[in-house]
Amino acid sequence: MQPKTIKGYTYAVLSSSTFGLAPLFTLLLIGSGLDSFEVLFYRWGTAALTLGVFGLLAGYNFRINKRDIGVICMLGFVRAMTSLSLVIAYQNIATSIASAIHFVYPLAVACGMGLFFKERISMRTRMAIAVSLVGAILLSLKDLSSGNSNAVVGIVTAVASVLFYGTYMIGVRKTRAADIDSAAFSFYVTLFGAVLFALCGIVFNGKISIVTEPEVWLFILGIGIVATAISNITLINAIKYIGPTLTSLFGAMEPLTALAVGVLVLGEQFTLAMGIGMLLVIAAVSSVMMPGRNKKLPESQTQ
Repeated sequence: MQPKTIKGYTYAVLSSSTFGLAPLFTLLLIGSGLDSFEVLFYRWGTAALTLGVFGLLAGYNFRINKRDIGVICMLGFVRAMTSLSLVIAYQNIATSIASAIHFVYPLAVACGMGLFFKERISMRTRMAIAVSLVGAILLSLKDLSSGNSNAVVGIVTAVASVLFYGTYMIGVRKTRAADIDSAAFSFYVTLFGAVLFALCGIVFNGKISIVTEPEVWLFILGIGIVATAISNITLINAIKYIGPTLTSLFGAMEPLTALAVGVLVLGEQFTLAMGIGMLLVIAAVSSVMMPGRNKKLPESQTQ
């Protein structure tokens, strides 16, 4: 195996597994007294600062055309709604379930490209969609059967995150965003999210709390740097060394990491139905990303 391939695999595993830590840090911050808008403000603010510093040190050019501002704001808003949906989902259902449901976004992208851009949806993709739906139902069965309204909210918002993120990924491919430098685009999208959530916190809650506790700052650095900035940086490097298809396959580490953290750290219950459901979702998504498809899948997966 060539050294660059080993590097690519390493970066891909680091990217997807660190993404999977986002639910843990989110719940730790909420448990520390921060509301959803504050959690997301600190997450995207820290990530934007980290990406900006990293980009400057690496010599990236952050200049953009004035015509790009509109598309950055539009896609930044959709991206922000993805994160907000997931935070609400994490608060209402098991983080492993929310992460596994969110993981079907490549299939949502395939459907969207087929419906709105007339790309052919292969039989393999159609079967994968059916299998993933069965998996999602198995994952949600316990919560839905309980009749708990909070569980319904969690499942609905997890599904909403799929739709928002699918829209974001299609937008990245089909708008002017495709011509913007990836480092600059990532920086401005995270910066937009930080500003948006700061405004939401002030408008809806009257404030954004100033964090002074060292322990809470450790959680903020965890979600902003480890689960967001490092995840994005390693993702870009993985794509560089092994390409988007193989990198996407390693995305299965994200729900698996969330499952391990949920069960071992957060004390979430794990059932046989959940295990089967997660395996079906991972198998369905992985099957459409195997070599042999004639169209590329999304090249990034920021949450």
